[in-house]
Amino acid sequence: MARPTTFVLVRHGTTTTTGQVLPGRAPGLHLAEAGVAQAEAAATAVAALRPRPRALYVSPLERARETAAPIAAALGLRARVERGLTECDFGTWTGKRLATLARRAEWRSVQHAPSTFRFPEGESFAEMQLRVWSTLERLAARHRGQSVVCVSHADPIKAAVTFALGVPLDLFQRTVVSPASISVVSLGGAAPVVLCVNAHTLERLAPS
Repeated sequence: MARPTTFVLVRHGTTTTTGQVLPGRAPGLHLAEAGVAQAEAAATAVAALRPRPRALYVSPLERARETAAPIAAALGLRARVERGLTECDFGTWTGKRLATLARRAEWRSVQHAPSTFRFPEGESFAEMQLRVWSTLERLAARHRGQSVVCVSHADPIKAAVTFALGVPLDLFQRTVVSPASISVVSLGGAAPVVLCVNAHTLERLAPS
């Protein structure tokens, strides 16, 4: 049996638009002051993890790279950009206010039947989930038996966690992944194992 790879999935910290706007892949969005502090706290938590992570990958977006920076410093690792970890492509919805989007008829599908929805001129949730999980499988093959940190975004992390649990995609919105939170998935054994979700402190992680 292959030695499992442990993925420490970190959501980026709070930005100036978190909870107000659907930022998507638009460039130029940086961490707010609170987000910087959250990233530092996440770095402290990840650095305490044993065995110590051996690699660090990050979404190409600024808010993710800024969250990864203190983690890289704490671990003494170089943050490698991995496009498979990037945010969902929200297409023409990118940059729209959430309060405005919530009034659209399609919003019910986004929340309750995401497997049926594709963002106009963008990505479907199913495509996003496949992209993220395929990325983790590829990285698992590269880092067998190691712990790997991946700094990403809420929806990609939720999609990965729910896939690992075998939860239907239509229920993935029931999972909470807060800014700078940590979720941990082990991949490469007989089946994926979810070790924690939406945490802010970590201890030694292993299946019981």
